[in-house]
Amino acid sequence: MLAVRLIKIAMVASCALFALLVAYGNLADYDTNYQFVRHTLSMDTTFPGNALMGRAITAPWAWTAGYWLIIATEATTGLILAIAAIRLLRLSQGPARAFNAAKTLVMVGCGIGFLLWFTGFMVVGGEWFAMWQSKTWNGQTAAFHFYMTLLGVMIFVNQPDGELEGTTT
Repeated sequence: MLAVRLIKIAMVASCALFALLVAYGNLADYDTNYQFVRHTLSMDTTFPGNALMGRAITAPWAWTAGYWLIIATEATTGLILAIAAIRLLRLSQGPARAFNAAKTLVMVGCGIGFLLWFTGFMVVGGEWFAMWQSKTWNGQTAAFHFYMTLLGVMIFVNQPDGELEGTTT
């Protein structure tokens, strides 16, 4: 059904737009989000005297490198998903085999985004650097929304599409 294909494309394009806007926001408001990374990695807003403080990273070069890695991953996620949406749109009225094969880029883009927001923010930031202890610099709830959205889109888009009505292959 063409409507389902178009909905899938719109969802992928929306995820692309989101990731690209996040990357842009991190560049446009560089210092605010840099402070988030700095505080998370230095663990300076976690519970005083917690036993995990040996994990803290206090080198400014590491904060900068980590922040640029985040921005690059957000931009990569967005670009891959944008290319995927364009490719799917071009194939939206074509054979099911071609449309289904084009979904690989969606899986790659969503997978990279999932790794950033789940592994990067929940696992590394949340658990390794104890971000959950910070009342001020805790991005776990936002990250949860991001990676669950990507996971939902990935699952929905990955459902096989059949031939469109009135076409034969």
